[in-house]
Parts: sequence; structure tokens; C-alpha cells
Amino acid sequence: MPADVPHSLHALGLALRPVLDADYPFLRGLYRDVRQQELSVTGWPQEAKDAFCDSQFALQDQHYRQHYPDAQFYVIERDGRPIGRVYVSDEADLLALMEVSLSAPERGSGIGHAVMQWLTQWADATQRPMRLYVEPHNPARRLYERHGFEPQEVAGAYLQMQRQATRAPINCG
Repeated sequence: MPADVPHSLHALGLALRPVLDADYPFLRGLYRDVRQQELSVTGWPQEAKDAFCDSQFALQDQHYRQHYPDAQFYVIERDGRPIGRVYVSDEADLLALMEVSLSAPERGSGIGHAVMQWLTQWADATQRPMRLYVEPHNPARRLYERHGFEPQEVAGAYLQMQRQATRAPINCG
């Protein structure tokens, strides 16, 4: 069970809820949105880009659900409207961030910080390290470093980063 969603998410008008079957059109569209810049250099027509993204999204979703039985899949909402996703592998000895994506208008608005604050609080409350993979030149890497993640090793095209749990202060009063 995840830690309570921090005040910082609520203060931004955000909520998290489990992914429902009805969310798949939004999630496919979000995947397309996230890959848009990467695919802009291909010269492919939009229909080909959309078909490619849809097939990659389906394969990613199948992989996550097959290989991460302890995963929790959330839609991030602002004022009841889906704006992103966060997928977390909730293992006994590790909290792994599998995916966090926001729609383009929401990026750079503090939501990533609020989501990372929630996740690191959850990891600290359960005394588990966290792990994630990021492309080495992804701007999100700076966000992860600000939240205590340190580079570990390169795994294919991705950099593995890890964060150790911090102990909560002891209340002596």
C-alpha cells in the first residue's frame, strides 16, 4: 500500500488513481505525446508515427504487466482530468519507478517534483531504496538527482540511478 499522497500534490490540484481500462485511449495519446519530439526526425507521415507509438505502447504495457507483478499503475489527474501517469514496482525490498510521464502542457510546472516527493516519502516510510532508469541526457535526470538519486551504471541506452532510504527523524518529545 503506498504512502499517503503528500500535501504538495493536493496543493497543485492533483490526485492519483489506479489505471482503468477506460484510461487506455488517454495513455496511448500520452505515449504519442512523449515520443513526439523523438519521432519528428524520422520523416514518417503522422499515421505511421501514430501506428508505431500505439504498437510500442501496447508492447510496453504488456511487458510491465507481465514482468512486474507487484507494480502499481496510476493516472495523475488535475481537477479530475488525466494529465499523466506514474508506474511503480512495489517490491518488498525496493521501490522502483518504472515510468512517469506528463502531458506537454503540464511539464515544468512542479508536478514531477511533487510526484518524486511522494515517491521518496513512500520509500523512506518503508525504509526501501529506490531505483529508476533514465536516458543519460534526459532533462528529468536533474530532477532525480535533486531527490537524492545517484548514477549507478549504464544498462543499454539507460542510466540506472538509485536512492537510499533516509531515516525519519526520531521524535524525542
